[in-house]
Amino acid sequence: MGEQVVTERIQRKLEEANATVQQHLAGIQDHVNFTMQEAINNCVENCGMPVLAVNNVFESEMAKFQERLNRSLMVCQDKFEAAKLQKMKTDATQELESCVNRSIDDSIRALPYVVQQMKSTLNIN
Repeated sequence: MGEQVVTERIQRKLEEANATVQQHLAGIQDHVNFTMQEAINNCVENCGMPVLAVNNVFESEMAKFQERLNRSLMVCQDKFEAAKLQKMKTDATQELESCVNRSIDDSIRALPYVVQQMKSTLNIN
């Protein structure tokens, strides 16, 4: 027998073995590819939902905090514009600085309450 004939027989035997292995493992492979993959997808989806909810709470509370600070600073700007019309510019500038400092200080003092509200909402001890 020639070398080529032996090589062909070996190749056929390997293909036969491969087909037999595939046939026996098909059920397990289907389980892994479909059943387990679906379970993994469900797990990821279910785990992702709480993370999104927490992120939404955080972003919402921080947006409210920023909005309150911005409104307070706009009041300072409005007072500054009105003061410029009534007084000397240096007085108006000093009043603006004082108003901005108060607004920022008030926001910083309110921050622990904002944090506590978020912790309470998110059940963080």
